[in-house]
Amino acid sequence: MQVLHENCAGLDVHKDVIVACRRVVRGKGVLKDVESFGSTTRELLRLSAWLEESGTTHVVMESTGVFWKPVWNVLEGHFELILANPKRVKNVPGRKSDVKDAEWLAELLAHGLVEASFVPEMEILELRKLTRTHKQLTRERVQHVQRIQKTLQASNIRLDSAISEILGKSGRRILDAIVAGETDARKLASLARRVKATTETLTCALEGRVSPTDRKLLRTHLRMVDVIDERLAELEKDIDEALAPFAEAVELLKTIPGIGDGNARTLIAEIGVDMSRFKTPGHLVSWAGMCPRMDESAGKRRSTKLRDGNKWIKTALCQAAWSAVRCKQRGYLHAQFYRLRARRGEKKALMAVGATILTAVHAMLSTGCPYRDLGPDFFERKDEQKTVQKLTQRLASLGYEVELRRAA
Repeated sequence: MQVLHENCAGLDVHKDVIVACRRVVRGKGVLKDVESFGSTTRELLRLSAWLEESGTTHVVMESTGVFWKPVWNVLEGHFELILANPKRVKNVPGRKSDVKDAEWLAELLAHGLVEASFVPEMEILELRKLTRTHKQLTRERVQHVQRIQKTLQASNIRLDSAISEILGKSGRRILDAIVAGETDARKLASLARRVKATTETLTCALEGRVSPTDRKLLRTHLRMVDVIDERLAELEKDIDEALAPFAEAVELLKTIPGIGDGNARTLIAEIGVDMSRFKTPGHLVSWAGMCPRMDESAGKRRSTKLRDGNKWIKTALCQAAWSAVRCKQRGYLHAQFYRLRARRGEKKALMAVGATILTAVHAMLSTGCPYRDLGPDFFERKDEQKTVQKLTQRLASLGYEVELRRAA
């Protein structure tokens, strides 16, 4: 097999130990040298110097948790780094050890058999940390709100049945009064302002029995929500600052139906703005896991499940797809969803719309052009003859004789 990289190395990265194997071609032979290093910065600098001794040009490592990131940061700029998916570089069964893994990685890299994972530039990585933390804190806030609802339900307080947002201004005033010890349902109901529920309905919903322990739990969860809201406000400022160099790209993506501020910044943080990393829109869709996996045998499709991909971008695209489908102004994405839902079901149709949005994102970031909707009648215009035949058959099934004549 042809050797593409004569001086390369493979790293088996762990929490405290890094096993490195440098592979060097000498004439017709191959020299392999294996050594172990620690994971401290001093040890990583020693690893870098050790690799430079042999003239190493390419280094491969597996994406094991977050342990690879410090190694990547120290070695970046000195070598051509390749990050490998552990599932795609498995060793031969029965030959598993740290040394064997490092040698196997170096051997695969030497022959060009390692598929590099996508690692964006440092600015995008820093932005990604902020957006992912913002998403995680938002989920934690939702969990505390759900615990508040659970505590109220156990006390037979039906506040969420009368008010859509229990942590809105009216809901928060009522909750603070409950925590303070107020038990009169009419006084609690009088704290609501501009809600659809009548005073009588709200009074009935608030006629419960809240124990002292439940009041303490409500106080705890409300304080946690307040703390998370403060941290989220700070994070949003940091995200806006980090997004400043990519403001034009964010505004460009917001021209897509269903894409708002949150989804736009998530897309930028996950895929960046340089689309040269993905040769075609199909490569980007495949990397994100928004297309069926390839699983065929004997001419039969064994599975059409989605590929494993980036869960953060997949969530954002699903939210954007739902928003585009429910948008009052109907367009191509709306027509695509309902066209596919009739044959493939709602979930697959939604994923198809998400893949279409990601395809548009690739084209827009590559060319700098805003989104242009193809129109809700795109599929009818695309296949006019089939539409005519379908409508003719429909009228015939209703008992009509149809004579087709093109209008002047």
